[in-house]
Amino acid sequence: MLVVDDQDLVREGIAALLGIQPGIEVVGSARDGAEALDTAAAHRPDVVLMDVRMPGVDGVSATAQLRRSLPGCKVVMLTTFNDDDYVTQALRAGAVGYLLKNLPAAELARAVRLAHAGVAQFDQTVIANLAAGLPAPELLTPRETEVLRLVSAGATNKEIASRLYLSEGTVKNHISRVLGRLGLRDRTQAALYARDNGLI
Repeated sequence: MLVVDDQDLVREGIAALLGIQPGIEVVGSARDGAEALDTAAAHRPDVVLMDVRMPGVDGVSATAQLRRSLPGCKVVMLTTFNDDDYVTQALRAGAVGYLLKNLPAAELARAVRLAHAGVAQFDQTVIANLAAGLPAPELLTPRETEVLRLVSAGATNKEIASRLYLSEGTVKNHISRVLGRLGLRDRTQAALYARDNGLI
């Protein structure tokens, strides 16, 4: 993984903390978006922890460019800014998560592992504010919206897999991402969200 932050102490501290966590290898760090793109091209990390506000190329722009050049790389924004505009921009740029820097090291390591597995990770205070103000299509991919509709209609994972020609494992991953992106706990909350947002 790659750590990107314009503050040296923060960047080095995060890299050091995550570097000693089981199953995580820090392959590099960068002080801004431009350096992040160069470092990512050289090391091809699976996950990037990206600060939002940095001089020069900011985190959102770097994320969009990184997703184009390394589509398999998962980008998680890690910032002090709980700001709906930043969250929306990050999602549209292709970030799979938006976390605040007050996370304990173990939770941050867990978020990195989950991001690597394709599971979206969002700070609950951030996503609660965002979900209240945005319709699902702004938060979810078309396939995730389709899965949400089927979940809300009471379909089982097996039924969804059959309907969409997917494996049950892929369906489970989609549901995890939907719940994570919308800040929901379970299928019941997903059904209520879909109803309230006109998806069923």
